Amino acid sequence: MASEMLVLQNFIGGKFVPCTNHIDSYDPSTGRVHCKVPDSTEKEVDLAVKAANEAFESWSVTTPEYRAGIMRKIADLIEAQLDEFAEAESKDQGKPVLLAKTIDIPRACHNFRFFASTIIRSSVENQTSVLENVGALNYTIRSPIGVAGLISPWNLPVYLLTFKIAPAIAAGNTVVCKPSEMTSVTAWMMAKVLNEAGLPPGVVNLVMGTGPKAGAAIVRHPDVPVISFTGSTVTGQVITEMTAPFYKKTSLELGGKNAAIIFDDADLEKSIATTVRSSFANQGEICLCTSRVYVQKGVYDQFLEGFVERTRQLKVGSPKDPTTNVGALVSKEHLAKVLGYVKLAVNEGGEIVCGEGKDYPLELPSPHTQGYFMRPTVITGLSDNTRCMQEEIFGPVVAIVPFENEEEVIKRANGVKYGLAAVIWSENLSRTHRVSKRLQAGTVWCNCWLVRDLNMPFGGFKASGVGREGAKESYEFYTEVKTVCVKM
Repeated sequence: MASEMLVLQNFIGGKFVPCTNHIDSYDPSTGRVHCKVPDSTEKEVDLAVKAANEAFESWSVTTPEYRAGIMRKIADLIEAQLDEFAEAESKDQGKPVLLAKTIDIPRACHNFRFFASTIIRSSVENQTSVLENVGALNYTIRSPIGVAGLISPWNLPVYLLTFKIAPAIAAGNTVVCKPSEMTSVTAWMMAKVLNEAGLPPGVVNLVMGTGPKAGAAIVRHPDVPVISFTGSTVTGQVITEMTAPFYKKTSLELGGKNAAIIFDDADLEKSIATTVRSSFANQGEICLCTSRVYVQKGVYDQFLEGFVERTRQLKVGSPKDPTTNVGALVSKEHLAKVLGYVKLAVNEGGEIVCGEGKDYPLELPSPHTQGYFMRPTVITGLSDNTRCMQEEIFGPVVAIVPFENEEEVIKRANGVKYGLAAVIWSENLSRTHRVSKRLQAGTVWCNCWLVRDLNMPFGGFKASGVGREGAKESYEFYTEVKTVCVKM
């Protein structure tokens, strides 16, 4: 007997609220509908904003210690349901369950714990100044702003949603959040946890649906003064235009076309292993993934040979299989887009060295024969001005090209409209510092990748976004500062 279809509900004012219309959400590994997601409109958003505004009056004046205590409980409860959250995220997004267990869900717990401790420290870091000549004391006060609109993407559903919720409520704001309509199950599961942890009704509200309907309603709402969005550069531009008439505070973490630079003095074994990971982790569906690899000519052939060998060792298969390295892409449409870029690369003069169109077709067992899988693909021979070297692909496709010298590769790495992240591989410490300074990227990793410290600012240059996230940056973003001057 078939199991009953899961039908999600919005979470407004601490209660689950049914929605009239729904969207089909697919399991990427099977190509089958696995749940129904609310297709929310302005009506549902208005209700959520009202609930958030009502909750703000009391939540905004609670102590940082009180808020931190609840946030720690939320983290503990998510951690206690690690397996359930990981399996749900895998079914929603297509990633291996093991990846969700070891990265996504633990990071979601870490987000709540980190900002719980950070807010206690940040809340006492106000400036003071004494004007002796006039006998006046100046000091600053930071206050929560109000209702924050939080819109998160499909690739790291609960990880990136909690990265927004945690600092917002820690600072005393209330929120209306919208996860991607393709990956809403873990957000719905988290809403249950919020009630269990004792979070007051209305502090966090969850409205599911599409960007043009629910997302736009949040962005345009006059009672939502803060917008945090992670997603495509195109949508980021639309949000910028929507918020401009309201002078809203915005944080936009957008697309990337990230470069890795392999100098001829690099540790090749480490650089190959890590660059394979940085290119194909989560099926390449991470904004920080490497998509352009520049290799100095002296080690180009050796690097390429080792990189292709390791790439072919990656197992594409069932997300539930603990030996799987690469799961399914998030949707049928996205798979078609990524495969389209592979074909385009050939038309642009590129050569497929391994992967789609080069190696034997995938043979997947039932029930995955209709899933959205593809082989990690390596392409050589592309010029820097081709579309595949300029546009964000967001899938398991990487281009590897040679370069001559440091000056040349800096110019080429910077020659895209994006500037989110970059990686440098070199044993020359002076070179890593020198090149890092000149790369137009918000984060530059040297001899590593995806080593994150939430105390440090995170964000992009150019078309990769506006604003920064991190301990200090997030606290400042979710608060307003006022100066008080007292004549003594």
